[in-house]
Amino acid sequence: MKRIGIILGGGILLAIVLFAWWVISRPERGTTGSVSTHFHLLGPNDKIVIDGFDDPKVQGVACHISRAQTGGMKGELGVAEDTSDASIACRQVGPIKIVGEIKDGERVFDEHRSLVFKKLQVVRFFDRERNVLVYVAYSDRVIEGSPKNSISTVPIMGWPAP
Repeated sequence: MKRIGIILGGGILLAIVLFAWWVISRPERGTTGSVSTHFHLLGPNDKIVIDGFDDPKVQGVACHISRAQTGGMKGELGVAEDTSDASIACRQVGPIKIVGEIKDGERVFDEHRSLVFKKLQVVRFFDRERNVLVYVAYSDRVIEGSPKNSISTVPIMGWPAP
């Protein structure tokens, strides 16, 4: 019996550590806003949340991503699995300056969509032939991902001097 108590205690401790890691590792982006989509009597409502972020290696590009966020008690406790629905829009907001080497398929944004197994990601590609940056938002899982995706392109153009 004592051995079972130790195993259960260790499992609970592991769950607490994983939950704390998940909360701490969630990236803080500039939340632009949100809209409620479904009322819950207990816990927060389901929402569409819009965050803005900058490409870390390409100055002068800003992106906004919208995605579903599950509410209710599961959402409140952080154990809900959000859907794979997401949309992205990226635009040139200043002179474009590439900082360092950029690689096709390089991750520029990620966020956990469930406690452990699901992640929303944005990756960047550079279409050299057309001189365009391409951003793709998609969701993946450890075992099985989703074909749902969204794409945005940013042509690299001159920026008028102030």
